[in-house]
Amino acid sequence: MNNNNFKITLAALLIFSGMTAFAQAKKPTIMVVPSDVWCNKNGYMMTFDNQGSVQKFSDYKKAFQENTDLLLVISKINELMADRGFPLKNLESVLKSIGNESAEDAMMTSKSGADVTETPIDKLRKTAKADIWIQLTWTINTTGPKKSITFILQGIDAYTDKQIAGASGTGPQSFSTELPVLLEEAVLSQLDNFNAQLQKHFDDLFANGREITLRLKVWSSSETNLETEFEGNELGQNIEKWVSDNTVEHRFSTSDATESMMLFEQVRIPLYNATGMAMDARGWGQELRKYLKSKYSVDSKVMTKGLGSVTLVIGEK
Repeated sequence: MNNNNFKITLAALLIFSGMTAFAQAKKPTIMVVPSDVWCNKNGYMMTFDNQGSVQKFSDYKKAFQENTDLLLVISKINELMADRGFPLKNLESVLKSIGNESAEDAMMTSKSGADVTETPIDKLRKTAKADIWIQLTWTINTTGPKKSITFILQGIDAYTDKQIAGASGTGPQSFSTELPVLLEEAVLSQLDNFNAQLQKHFDDLFANGREITLRLKVWSSSETNLETEFEGNELGQNIEKWVSDNTVEHRFSTSDATESMMLFEQVRIPLYNATGMAMDARGWGQELRKYLKSKYSVDSKVMTKGLGSVTLVIGEK
């Protein structure tokens, strides 16, 4: 092989390696859902008793059972996203999974009187385990024989409820009456930029960790509280050190601390654990529970709310 051929072969190998690495880059897991605005406008809402306060939430199950347009629209968005290499969770399939599970953990009350309530949306997020929810809103516009569609896409971080991407617009007028066709015509020009926003956010998560919230509470029956001393330090101080050691770049904020409670916010946990599985607040909280048990013989109970909030109650399981 002469020198020029060697250089060409080497360059080709480098290009192929770069393409392979790009293809293998991790992408966020996404689930498309109808927005609260769309559900409310179309009468698909449910009520939920949240510790005595009645709240309204989107009733996705009813919407899927009654609205054929919803199936068509979400199927089209799923198709467009999949074509661009973004893994998708199917909302209808996740809802069926939830329907086959027991609802006994919808609300839990501790012995100390502290409540941890899990809403239907929290449960859906925990079951789906999607990184990002895409909330979709659309309206069909009619001008004579022509139609167009106005859409809004909102990318929501499933752990924090923060919007991290957005796109909106109105497609060209068309004689077509097929909703998926109108939607594709409207969305296509915006989708690549929207996906770039999603990927940018996920890249930040990969580099800096997911953001979650950690709460520490104490059972009323517990002989141990957060000011009980172990190895010369209060238990709360030891927990704070563990949080520091187990967050990405030691990123967290201790918002409040007393003998019976602590609140950690903006806690950045690794995106994946040592085995390569996605890490959520529950899995990370379980690691803290194991540490307290093995290091100080302190029992605690892990309670979760959705993907991004975990509570440890000290004293017993």
